[in-house]
Amino acid sequence: MVERKIKFVFGFQRCSSSSVLIPSIFLINLWYDRSSPQFDPAQVDPGASRAIGNIVGNAQLEARVGYFGICVNPDGGSWLCSANASSLAAQIPTDQDPLNLVWVAQTFRESIVFPYLLIVAIILATVVLLLLATFPGYEEEYDGGPSVRRLPSRAVSQIALAIIFVAAIFVLVSVLWQHTASVAAATIAANMGNGSVGTGVGVTAMILGWFGFALLIIVTIGLLVMILSMHLVEKLTDADEL
Repeated sequence: MVERKIKFVFGFQRCSSSSVLIPSIFLINLWYDRSSPQFDPAQVDPGASRAIGNIVGNAQLEARVGYFGICVNPDGGSWLCSANASSLAAQIPTDQDPLNLVWVAQTFRESIVFPYLLIVAIILATVVLLLLATFPGYEEEYDGGPSVRRLPSRAVSQIALAIIFVAAIFVLVSVLWQHTASVAAATIAANMGNGSVGTGVGVTAMILGWFGFALLIIVTIGLLVMILSMHLVEKLTDADEL
């Protein structure tokens, strides 16, 4: 059962890491909006939002940032996805991106997005999967006898537990960092645009990240329970022998 969970986590993480080319799975999105600006006594120049709105005009571009690239929808039609923001900018008319949202998205990806902890976690989960593959299976004690399963090596089990625990910590740090940074960046960009720029946080990416962390925790707990059970069985066996 633990081995199956490891396989599922590995497959999930691989899909999540390649989500850059899937527009529906993203960390943060920016788009041109035409909503009413908010006015506050703390604003030194309340007329700035009107000036920004005049610059934006009828632009309707939307940019979505993933772990390894950006997806852009210039005019409400099809999506353009690439890891190179310069190539995307070359395909977009000037009037569709007057505030350089593509550049802002690229800056966010280069300065804040850090997918390498997730990559390391995938590698560690793969190592644990290989260790679990060494566990003994069911075998007959004698011909026609009942099938029994030998206890796995305690050393291998403890190594697998340590590795999967580290992988879970890496996923926790990565997802928590990306979630916090995405919310903060989205809030700042929306306030700067003040009615002319809308922002959002990718709910699907966040759910997948936290779900992956939960699965790794389940695997960690499963391995811990298995090791404790092995220890208890060995103690009971030693007691019977005495």
